[in-house]
Amino acid sequence: MTGNKLFDNTEKAFALKTDGALERAYALFRMISSESLVKIGTNLTKVALNMHLPVDGLIRATVFDHFCGGVNEQDAMKVVKLLQSVGVRSVLDYSVEGKEEQAQFDATRDKVLSLIEFSTEKSSMPFAVFKPTGLGRFKIWEAFAQGSLQGPLLEEWNRVVQRYDDLAIAAQRNKLMLLIDAEESWMQDGADALCMEMMLRYNKSVPVVFNTIQCYRHDRLDYLKAVHLQAKAKGIKLGFKVVRGAYMEKENERARNMGYPTHICRDKRHTDEVFDSVVDYILQNIEDISLFMGSHNEESTLKALALMNELGIDKNDPRVWFGQLYGMSDHISYNLSDQGYNVAKYIPFGPVKDVMPYLIRRAEENTSVAGQTSRELELLKKELKRRKEART
Repeated sequence: MTGNKLFDNTEKAFALKTDGALERAYALFRMISSESLVKIGTNLTKVALNMHLPVDGLIRATVFDHFCGGVNEQDAMKVVKLLQSVGVRSVLDYSVEGKEEQAQFDATRDKVLSLIEFSTEKSSMPFAVFKPTGLGRFKIWEAFAQGSLQGPLLEEWNRVVQRYDDLAIAAQRNKLMLLIDAEESWMQDGADALCMEMMLRYNKSVPVVFNTIQCYRHDRLDYLKAVHLQAKAKGIKLGFKVVRGAYMEKENERARNMGYPTHICRDKRHTDEVFDSVVDYILQNIEDISLFMGSHNEESTLKALALMNELGIDKNDPRVWFGQLYGMSDHISYNLSDQGYNVAKYIPFGPVKDVMPYLIRRAEENTSVAGQTSRELELLKKELKRRKEART
């Protein structure tokens, strides 16, 4: 199966969805396709949650259960097992954001540690994941990037380093891969530096620690090449999750306000070029660098498949993974898995109120990404029609 035909098989793409789940997904993406409805819905949700109104049930019945695995890891295991039945692995993502207290960072570290232990011996969950700001205040990452760590800030930084170390040790011991997400550029230098420190410690023979490259930043291919040279000199393996990125408007606004050249690519085409060149570089250097390609873009995925074939990289090579978010791009995930590629779905979970910032971002991003929602709607409609015709 070649070209877009690979992703057009809706029977495979939606095999896990009941008719009711398909109808709900169609209604949800119809709503998300309207920017005004998304704004109204997110504002009403924020107000309702702040007023402690009993809306958890409504949220669970709509956006939450579509984009999230559950309120805790046991809840999410139902989804994990369902995905495993069609050969798709899972990345359980504790999607609680915006914390500021040291005790909260310790609690997040402990939660990820428990997830690592929870995932041990489960072939369905080969990865663990966390965000840098889940383990330390945004200000501490900024301070590192500005070279202003001293006194209490240095002590706080050392606590962040210890949390990273705890998780990397646990991942290595349990033979899991540890994905570390990327965030805003003005804190990312600190995150990159600490991630590299962890790679030097734990990626001696196989990649345990994976950093994330956001390809809407035009400097990321140069960054990758520089890190690769460093890794070869030190004799370690690299691991990278490659994504397009999620903070474009915030990045450009800050650059304008502070009067510095933006780190962001000039347009979507430029971003696509950087993304494809980064994936190309990694696949060309697969002996040194492992890839987790996080993408909902069909064209970039097809380019990666073609290059794998050209380079003689097996479909199920353990150094190459494809990942999509739960509730999105099922036509890519399940059709890739059906063809024998390594696929993992990112499955956010957590208490409904705590996961709302993540869900709101998902809705807003779907609204702003040209073609994403319309493609989801097209495929859902096609599958609903196919099932109706199959019954007549």
